[in-house]
Amino acid sequence: VNGIEIYSMKIDSKVTSRFAHNVITSQAVNRGNVHKEVFFDVELPKTAFITNFSMTIDGVTYPGTIKEKEVAKKQYEKAVSKGQTAGLVKASGRKTEKFTVSVNIEAASKVTFELTYEELLKRQFGKYEMFIKVKPKQLVKDFEIKVNIFEPQGITELEAEGTFITNDLQNIIKKTFSDKKGHISFKPTVDQQRTCANCSQSVLDGDFTVRYDVKRTTPDNLQIVNGYFVHFFAPINLPKLPKNVIFVIDISGSMSGRGIEQTREALLKILDDIKEDDFFNFILFGSEVHTWKETLIKATPENLDEAKKFVRGIDTEGMTNLYGGIMRGIDMLNAAHEGNLVPKRSASIIIMLTDGQPNVGISNIQDIQVHVKKAMEGKFPLYNLGFGYGVDYSFLEKMALENKGLARRIYPDSDAALQLQGFYDEVSNPMLTDVELNYPENEISDLTKNSFKHFYDGSEIVVAGRFVDNNQNSLTVDVRGEGANDALSYTTQQDAEQTAKAFQEQEYIFGDYIERLWAYLTIEQLLEKRIAATGEEKENFTAEALDLSLKYKFVTPLTSMVVTKPEDYGNQDGIADKPIEGIDIFTILLYLRSQFFLFVCLLAAAPQLSYLYTAHPTWYTSVDGDPHFIISVPQKEDAICFNINENPGAVLNLINDPVTGITVNGELIGDKRANSGAKIQNTYFGKLGIANKHLHLKLTVTPEKITIQNGNEKTGFTWLDSVTLQQEGLTLTINRKKNLVLSMGSGASFVIVLHQVWKKHPLHQDFLGLYILESDKLSEQTRGLLGQFFHPIDFTILEIHPGSDPKKPDATMIVKNNELTVTRGWQKDYRRGPKHGIDIPCWFVHNNGAGLIDGVHTDYIVSSLF
Repeated sequence: VNGIEIYSMKIDSKVTSRFAHNVITSQAVNRGNVHKEVFFDVELPKTAFITNFSMTIDGVTYPGTIKEKEVAKKQYEKAVSKGQTAGLVKASGRKTEKFTVSVNIEAASKVTFELTYEELLKRQFGKYEMFIKVKPKQLVKDFEIKVNIFEPQGITELEAEGTFITNDLQNIIKKTFSDKKGHISFKPTVDQQRTCANCSQSVLDGDFTVRYDVKRTTPDNLQIVNGYFVHFFAPINLPKLPKNVIFVIDISGSMSGRGIEQTREALLKILDDIKEDDFFNFILFGSEVHTWKETLIKATPENLDEAKKFVRGIDTEGMTNLYGGIMRGIDMLNAAHEGNLVPKRSASIIIMLTDGQPNVGISNIQDIQVHVKKAMEGKFPLYNLGFGYGVDYSFLEKMALENKGLARRIYPDSDAALQLQGFYDEVSNPMLTDVELNYPENEISDLTKNSFKHFYDGSEIVVAGRFVDNNQNSLTVDVRGEGANDALSYTTQQDAEQTAKAFQEQEYIFGDYIERLWAYLTIEQLLEKRIAATGEEKENFTAEALDLSLKYKFVTPLTSMVVTKPEDYGNQDGIADKPIEGIDIFTILLYLRSQFFLFVCLLAAAPQLSYLYTAHPTWYTSVDGDPHFIISVPQKEDAICFNINENPGAVLNLINDPVTGITVNGELIGDKRANSGAKIQNTYFGKLGIANKHLHLKLTVTPEKITIQNGNEKTGFTWLDSVTLQQEGLTLTINRKKNLVLSMGSGASFVIVLHQVWKKHPLHQDFLGLYILESDKLSEQTRGLLGQFFHPIDFTILEIHPGSDPKKPDATMIVKNNELTVTRGWQKDYRRGPKHGIDIPCWFVHNNGAGLIDGVHTDYIVSSLF
């Protein structure tokens, strides 16, 4: 691609006792005649820590160095002041982070990139899972994934699958396991990587997932190596505990539309899974707090049927009284236990779902945290689910961690209902409560978390520690917990000699793996404690986690890796940071603006407008103003924009879908007189033509009138009208002097905004803006200046640095194999109306979208409106 050939890519994973050590090696050569930039682009799990990176160019190695973040930041600021760049890692999806580094190399030069990362595999639903993101972006002569697993307990099952695996590729996955060892390899030839026989595109694009489990002849397994131990606890065949669950659901106005629909859908499926021994209830909070029942009730078939009727009727109202909702749930659970309304041997949990921030009742988040912690007293866990990007995730996470639970983001995508149900499935089968794994205090130091409120079926508890005496070779553990019928209590013992016998297969072991597992788990838990801590306690947690991160060379939120490059050809050093779950500033602005639209529409109670703003509250594609094109990229939680500068009278093709038959063209107008001092004359859309050839429908819109032609029949309206028209294949709503909403057949919906200026204005004249909603209803063959972007587009932003305007940084964008200089800026959104423009942040592509749009902008000039 672009003269750069990746001739080798190897992913080598070694898993020893759940701890995975992964090395990705990519080798490339510059086949061009001049120096070129080579990219190393890898996605890795958010739960992993990078431990090493290096580049080797023509035999010279440039290593990455892990430093304290503050030290690296000073180096970063120095680089930025020189117009250089730094950020190499960013969140790229629900489960992944993207590591990107590039380097300019001479013609015929070779470069080898090597990235190492480690993670502790978690057990869920009875299996350990490791996924590898595969996306070489070109055909690779020597491509291989190799996974070796060693588990002293023995392996009972091993499977591997890929989202990109076709029937032809299925047989290329080689899988073997026996006793303690498992092996997986995937090595497709170049021809097997092709999307079709003569194609140059690679089919390798997606997740490669490995799952396995181990033998469990005893409830737990202890391993001791070189002065460190790890204890795995996962008993099987225990009777399930009854559970008491309260669902606290946000029904504020911002949940309107798809959000509340998906919540109802998830709750109905959850009700199908609730066991008859369980107790449950629903609490809804908008401006007011509503309960389904006054106390928890048993999940009898009759009660479940009644609950389903209640859930189907849940709708949105008002603002966000989060404090009132969560406190009602805590009070209800406390009362149920105090009044013996629920079984003594049962597990209680609260699951709260919200998409916004508290703004009714007590809205100060610190006050809410204090009240909630005091009311719960550690008696049961709180699980906080943050729906979308408008939540204060750090608030939800801190409150959950303070109360023995966790927080999880629910992504506002088409599968949000499945995400909600999936989380419930994780906690739906408690087996034990109040689990404690006790170790001799005089023998062990630096112990990780060893008490747990609940143990859930299919999961695993992991505890690690360090011996006071490095030569100690045995350990006795006292295990306690409360089960469905009686208390669990036993003692287990292990010595180092038993572990050594199990680990005679040295080829499967990497370094001091148990020591690194302990360090990984300790850092992970210190970072969690740090979230809920304050003052000196927080400083101590931070210092301890930082020391371990530097000692064991982990890139964590407290450290950064400085990547050095050769100084020729403008190469600049970079910094790799560990992203943390939170809210991107651009996403905040997009979300708040979308919620503002929604709130205003709810107040206005205008059904045609509420449809407009709730169907797709944030993401849409539009052209408005002079003319400014805004392209939403939901998977990036961002937007791209560009202008088209063309002469008045030119007609531009905006959308052309041969499958649905929908075409949209726009004719440009200029100012009343040309501005002699301007290099580029202002132009706007003065006429829009929307047609559906299958339905023989044509709609012509100007700032003066709207004309509908159905075959030979014509119907006309003006912008002074306020009407809704429905006929076969067409729905049209005109909001007087503001906008019109149009849908044709089963295709996308369009919003046309009217911009009116003072009639006696010496320069400007009235013009139109176009916004497209539900563009996914158009086919993959859609083209046009807007239409080509109705399907996923991927881009990477590198080298952010100050631009000519200090408020608008410049950057390098990699899109469609092109390297573009772009500027962070803002464009106006007038969906709510021509007088209410809202700034939308986006990356601006210069020169009429060159390098972003297919072809050049003049390719989209057509002869007439239809």
